[in-house]
Amino acid sequence: MGNYSIVVLDFETTGLSPNYGDRTIEVGAVLIQNNQIIDRFQSLMNPGMKISSFIESYTGITNKMLNSSPSITEVMQNFASFIAQNHLVAHNASFDRRFLDAELNRINKQRRQEFACSMLVSRRLYPEAPSHSLEKLVRYKKIKTGGVYHRALADAEMTGHLWISMVNDLKSAYKFRTVPFDLMQRLSKVSKANAPAFLKRSAGKQG
Repeated sequence: MGNYSIVVLDFETTGLSPNYGDRTIEVGAVLIQNNQIIDRFQSLMNPGMKISSFIESYTGITNKMLNSSPSITEVMQNFASFIAQNHLVAHNASFDRRFLDAELNRINKQRRQEFACSMLVSRRLYPEAPSHSLEKLVRYKKIKTGGVYHRALADAEMTGHLWISMVNDLKSAYKFRTVPFDLMQRLSKVSKANAPAFLKRSAGKQG
């Protein structure tokens, strides 16, 4: 259980929700095995519609770049293969999960893997952090970055490094031998006040 693989993913999109007809314009992901990044996936994708000037300036992705990119269908077929059977992680996972499920649905595929949210885990693990946005957490944890935000692969890489850091912190602070994926999922659901007791109890069970 300790050596599970996870795919940490991030989407850039035309807007806030697929329910309003928004589509994905870029996906970035890293594959983590034995708590190390071993593979990466990145692609722009043509949503078949113009993106707003706000999204262009927010992401640095232009309509011109998207016009010459492969279709969402093509990219999502490849991305579904990259995900394979691995567990999934995203920062503010409810956002990325909605887009992943909507785009998979369009190519007649369904997600069977579980998701965990690195933002919810970080709130339990680092309650004293000034903010739990990816940018602020990366600075707080002194994680090395290329300084690029709101591009999918850069954000997925940083989320991956944050996840690795959280696993290592759990091992050193609570003496976990392994940190199973379902432990991280359960941790994200306990109250912040109960998190330390939950972690001590869970580590004790491994003893």
